Amino acid sequence: MRKSKSIIPIPIPDVLNPFKVRKQRIMNYNPVTGPTSRPPGRCEKVTIFDYTPVHFTESSGEDHRTIFKYIDTPEATWINVDGINKETVHEICTKIGIHLLLEEDIMSVGQRAKMDEIGQHLFALLPMAYYNVETATIEYEQVSIVLGKNYVISFQEEATRDVFDHVREKLRIENSRIRSAGADYLCYNLLDVIVDSYFLILDKLGDRIELMEDLVQHQPNTRTLARINYLRRELLLFKRAISPVRDLINGFMKCESPLLDERTMKYFKDVYDHIIQANDLAENYREALLNVQEQYHTQINLKMNEIMKVLAVVTTLMAPLTLVAGIYGMNFEYMPELHTHNGYFIVLGSMIFMLVGMIIFFRKRGWF
Repeated sequence: MRKSKSIIPIPIPDVLNPFKVRKQRIMNYNPVTGPTSRPPGRCEKVTIFDYTPVHFTESSGEDHRTIFKYIDTPEATWINVDGINKETVHEICTKIGIHLLLEEDIMSVGQRAKMDEIGQHLFALLPMAYYNVETATIEYEQVSIVLGKNYVISFQEEATRDVFDHVREKLRIENSRIRSAGADYLCYNLLDVIVDSYFLILDKLGDRIELMEDLVQHQPNTRTLARINYLRRELLLFKRAISPVRDLINGFMKCESPLLDERTMKYFKDVYDHIIQANDLAENYREALLNVQEQYHTQINLKMNEIMKVLAVVTTLMAPLTLVAGIYGMNFEYMPELHTHNGYFIVLGSMIFMLVGMIIFFRKRGWF
């Protein structure tokens, strides 16, 4: 990793407060004791992409009922629902025939990434991650993807952001590969862009780890340790969020559903390789952060050793002087050299001579 020569150019974000407590739990979600449904919300927007190699229609609005006329058409259709509303999700699932268990997964919160095949649908649930530059934290959004015959329905929690812009751009290109393939290839593309976005988060985390390495060298204090622990927590949350995605992609690779064309399976293998690489990189960053923490403790120990060394030298230098001062400070009436005319100057000179001699001796031995 890169090393900075000076502490001056290190970009330390002032907005990051390493002592604040993150509200998100670091432990895994417990479906028995945890909440199983989300708070009330509303469907903010429904976007529809209906396409063939030469035909393309894009529309958006707030009325989710417009999607039903695209379900049984021979054209491939992508329906993206922004905003999870219980009544809207229930009506869509009931009209299309999505199983009740899948409906419950869509409405649940904090779920582990998973893949299911129930009835005439394939279902994928996984986290979509964003890096917040202002707060230096990773934010998550749960995304549900339902693959049916000639259509894909995606449910997002937020309407203001996602990572699907690259897919939208490819859909707008006439005779593109994605428009020439079926809905299963569209499902692959959605999963692919989500997994690829994980690497953007890892790049940000890698930059922060390099920053911690520089701070440990130049500022080994409690604030730096708090930053390291804060970053460790963020990395641990991220790794636990993306680790189950590997099993999700593996489920698509092993699935024998007629909804998946044999030619599309090789593309899921590419996504699988990407998520394996993302998990390995997250593990490498975890080990690198542990090394940074060990380096911090090493720096603290070295600093403490230097302090103890100085104190030991000072104590050693003062010990003989204290002994002489203690001897001549005794209140005995009859004491040799007590009434010597220049005794004070002789003792003071002897003490200075011993002090200088000891300093020269220690310097020659390389003790300080």
